[in-house]
Amino acid sequence: MDARKIIGWNLRKLRVEKGLSQERLALEAHIDRAYVGRVERGKENVTVSTLEALAQVLDVPVAELFVEPAPNAPMPPALPGGRKSTR
Repeated sequence: MDARKIIGWNLRKLRVEKGLSQERLALEAHIDRAYVGRVERGKENVTVSTLEALAQVLDVPVAELFVEPAPNAPMPPALPGGRKSTR
């Protein structure tokens, strides 16, 4: 797996574990939501500064974004669609 795919896989895993949408993660990291999606798909060469911003929002060390997943590990599931209940 190449580095962009590893970063994207870990970003999605950590984001879903924290219960954050791509939109919320992007907003808190001060980056574009579409960019977050491209990073998660391994389509962007993300900068160190952007990795730092994402890791800070996710409350993890930057190094955690570089941990290679187990061979044949399935892509982390997406969050359920729709808005959260306000009740």
